Amino acid sequence: MHERAEEFAERARREYEFEVDVEEFPEGTKTAEDAAEAVGCDVAQIASSIAMRADDALVVVVTSGANRVDADRVADLLDAESVEMADAGEIKSVLGWSIGGVPPFCHDAEVPTLMDETLTTFETVWAAAGTPEAVFPIAPDELESLSGAEVAAVAE
Repeated sequence: MHERAEEFAERARREYEFEVDVEEFPEGTKTAEDAAEAVGCDVAQIASSIAMRADDALVVVVTSGANRVDADRVADLLDAESVEMADAGEIKSVLGWSIGGVPPFCHDAEVPTLMDETLTTFETVWAAAGTPEAVFPIAPDELESLSGAEVAAVAE
């Protein structure tokens, strides 16, 4: 297992008492479509952690791979003046993970988390496990609980 995926699994166990079943795909799971194809699930079951900048702070929006985040809706939910994609350096320095491998929890800093309501319609969803090649299955209610997410309409 890649050291970053192993680190995520260890942190999830230690910090949340959650046993992560990491699955790695050497061909990569960089896009929701790639992840769905590798896992063998619907693209809507991919829980993509998107780091965004809301005014002066980061927020993680865990969205269904079938949807695009609506920045205006996120701004309304957070009472922010503006919301835009965060840059890679800031994501790495604040969350501790690189783009493509950001998990929905186990971040280096506490940040607000929003979860796409679409994900709640599935029994299992798949989220990044620390690298662009690693994912793990999780029930949406457990994802909501462990990430401290607010379930909301965040899709365009």
